[in-house]
Amino acid sequence: MAETNRIEISLKPDQPDARGKALARDAIDLGISGIAEIRVVSIYHFASALPHTTLEQIARRLLADPVTQDYHLGTTPGPDTSAGSHLIEVAYNPGVADPVGDTITKALEDMDITAAGAVATGTRYLITGDVSQAALDDICARLLVNPIIQHVAHEAEPAVASATGYDFQLRHYPLDSAAGRAAVEARFGFFPEELAAIVAHFKSLGRDPTDAEIETLAQTWSEHCVHKTFSSRIDLGTRVVDNLLKSTIMRATRELDKPWCLSVFVDNAGVIEFDAGQALCFKVETHNHPSAVEPYGGAATGIGGVIRDVLGTGLAARPILNTDVFCFAAPDLPYADLPSGVLHPRRLFKGVRAGVADYGNRMGIPTLNGAVCFDPRYVGNPLVYCGTLGIMPADRAQMGMQQPGDQVVVAGGRTGRDGIHGVTFASEQLTHESSRDSVTSVQIGNPIVEKKLLDVLLEARDRGLYRRITDCGGGGLSSAVGEMAEETGVRVELDKIPLKYQGLSYGEIWISESQERMLLAVPPQHAGALMALFAAENVMATVIGEFTDTKRLELFYGDHQVGDLEMSFLHGGYPQIKGRAEIVRGGGPEPEATSFEAPALSLLKVLGGWNVCSKEWVIRQYDHEVQGMNVLKPLVGECEDGPGDAAILKPLPDSNKGVIVSCGINTRYGDIDPYWMAASVIDEALRQVVAVGGNLERVALLDNFCWGDTTRPENLGALVRACEACYDMAMVYGTPFISGKDSLNNEFEHQSQRISIPHTLLISVVGVMADVNRAVSMDFKAPGGHVYILGQTFAELGGSEYYAAYGFLGSRVPRVSPKTAKQTMDALGAASARDLVRACHDLSDGGLGVALAEMAFAGGHGAAVDLSRLPLGEDIARDDLILFSESNSRFLVEVAPEHASEFETLMEGIQHADIGVVTAAANLEIKGRGGGSLISLPLHDLKEAWQRPMRW
Repeated sequence: MAETNRIEISLKPDQPDARGKALARDAIDLGISGIAEIRVVSIYHFASALPHTTLEQIARRLLADPVTQDYHLGTTPGPDTSAGSHLIEVAYNPGVADPVGDTITKALEDMDITAAGAVATGTRYLITGDVSQAALDDICARLLVNPIIQHVAHEAEPAVASATGYDFQLRHYPLDSAAGRAAVEARFGFFPEELAAIVAHFKSLGRDPTDAEIETLAQTWSEHCVHKTFSSRIDLGTRVVDNLLKSTIMRATRELDKPWCLSVFVDNAGVIEFDAGQALCFKVETHNHPSAVEPYGGAATGIGGVIRDVLGTGLAARPILNTDVFCFAAPDLPYADLPSGVLHPRRLFKGVRAGVADYGNRMGIPTLNGAVCFDPRYVGNPLVYCGTLGIMPADRAQMGMQQPGDQVVVAGGRTGRDGIHGVTFASEQLTHESSRDSVTSVQIGNPIVEKKLLDVLLEARDRGLYRRITDCGGGGLSSAVGEMAEETGVRVELDKIPLKYQGLSYGEIWISESQERMLLAVPPQHAGALMALFAAENVMATVIGEFTDTKRLELFYGDHQVGDLEMSFLHGGYPQIKGRAEIVRGGGPEPEATSFEAPALSLLKVLGGWNVCSKEWVIRQYDHEVQGMNVLKPLVGECEDGPGDAAILKPLPDSNKGVIVSCGINTRYGDIDPYWMAASVIDEALRQVVAVGGNLERVALLDNFCWGDTTRPENLGALVRACEACYDMAMVYGTPFISGKDSLNNEFEHQSQRISIPHTLLISVVGVMADVNRAVSMDFKAPGGHVYILGQTFAELGGSEYYAAYGFLGSRVPRVSPKTAKQTMDALGAASARDLVRACHDLSDGGLGVALAEMAFAGGHGAAVDLSRLPLGEDIARDDLILFSESNSRFLVEVAPEHASEFETLMEGIQHADIGVVTAAANLEIKGRGGGSLISLPLHDLKEAWQRPMRW
């Protein structure tokens, strides 16, 4: 029988095709009708033709489930192609990593089948029904093919692309001409001052830089790596801000000087003390631009990268929790309003969610905390925040230091073209051409490789086989090696770096951001044991150079030297950038009462808003139970579908001490006043810690700033004000910052119009909880419970969900009185420590009305509340303003009747009031200040309004 190299796996005809049904629903969302059915077939191509008997063995033993699937061998589509079906086959572009193909290749080796060669995967879609060619093209472009990584396959093309060789040629960038300098500036985005410094440096050396040297400087000096805006000298009216990061965020940490902060702002992540000789390591990163052009790969490698940040902190931490926060335009955005070259927000959302979930789940790390936010200005530039919490022995928390003579070892994944110019791409503005021009900037991740790498590294750490570790993230080896060797020097042999395929130039090898790679400094006497350990677990590890005492970065490709940079110039030669900032206050007029519907209708409307509604569709697709440490999950309550405030973990089996993780984000406040936006999100993140039973005794903050173009004075001014709020709040709350990250130039240019994202600050919090048995969830627990509100209510609805639901912004943004807020949080923490709190929920988006509704339908118990009992900070004319105010530092607390007196005693000196009672009736009853019924709604109606929008 003739040999062939193709296997198709399809569902049996009587089996429902879940993937096909999901695509059909997505097509309906596009306005495409007439589809009867979509069936999805998986395609596997082998580089070498194999006998049918061998292919049958592979299909039966490895690829097909005999209960639900059929297989077909051959070079033509299988027999399940029915008359009238439209066939679309999609394959990866040449050079794009194919993780499934790599996994199958390894499995074939385990089966002693070595003649197959490389494996490439693809997907065939069989679409039946009355569908026009124009509709098929639309389905292809919007649902099936992302041109960054995929294309529609044709019969004539080779199934597995063959690699081409590389002929060495040393390249230089001439800087002695205006044309040469302009070419460098245009290609790499250097500021004029930076280019001038580079020109002067190489002029003093009497030579032109090689391409590897310029690439290294571009990566190392990029906004992503060196944070040059935050370290710039900013003129703000009559005053100067010299190094924004050091003068605000880092200053707060330095002045608070908490002894439990073990490592801050010096390593890949921040580290604090935990318990019993253990430490907690936390980092949150962004992967915005890659996710904009390739949602699945961009988001997957975002979470993969931040996992490696934790693994590359100190001498390596073990990841125990993931977080994510996504910002998109509304999922129901009309396609007619979508700018050209932009993926629809719904597709972005689904791709990003899948990328984070698939990577984290396959790594065996629970995803327990996060948020999803919507704003039309994220249409061309979504934000994807990914975070990881790790645990490590406290004596391994400090960053190691290599010694001259130590070997440079790269471990984990191989190097390819994916991710080239990733950090410079991340520092640029997006346009409608970004999808076309950034093909090599998006990495493709392989979580199985990273999981094996993680496990081996932790064993190597415990055996003391390496002296220092860092991850290969932004900038690839150029940044990882360059940063690690700053204090010593290094010689790297680029031709020894393992490649995914042949044909990469030395420059591509050096700057590639291919995933799943870590860099180690290994004493020569331990190299053999380390290599044996990696080999035993089938993890790639290679010696690629040696640390020296020259204080130089020396790069070789074979016998050719392709780079030679002084470390002092690489890390200290970039000039301080100067910026000009101005403060511009935003906001609009306060709307009149006639602009709104009745309070009951308004509550249902706010509950169904994209920023408030249930995110259960997202949350359920993450694994929460893996590692078996979670105490409080993202969804809580009677049916485990209520919105929890924060996550709690119990990391050590022999200790009841816990870890609390929460976050705060509210972009709309920044449209009015960035200072109070930053203050509010810090207050919100801390409220959530206290709401679940924690306190502020050992709590640390992480900041993630995502901004527009900071060369525009109004944007830079907003950034300054937000940073100043971070300092002011941290000092009063006593909560140091331990790590952070910024992502600037988040703008999209469309038809000469620049769409800038809203000023977006995510604050993530990690806190230590003395006893996880004191954990509190937000759902009402039993009829008869007293409902208390803590904190004062003001008519602060600027940027609120209530105003937004009716198209208004307002001008009076919620403010924070941090001293009063801290007293409230300390009192509530003390009450929880005495087991006086049955349920607690912080008041945030949607204010009192939303918080009451969520506590009621989450617990399955109603409530009767009287607004006239609320402590007000001022005279408020209307009940709807009280109901939907988003004033900060407020909590709703349920207290059992027998504990009410003790609770009130603890709250002496704190603004609080008993405003109602939990009832057995399945209704929410809110009485207005005039004595009449303001709202009377069944819990079912409230919950349905909240769950309906994202019931996908």
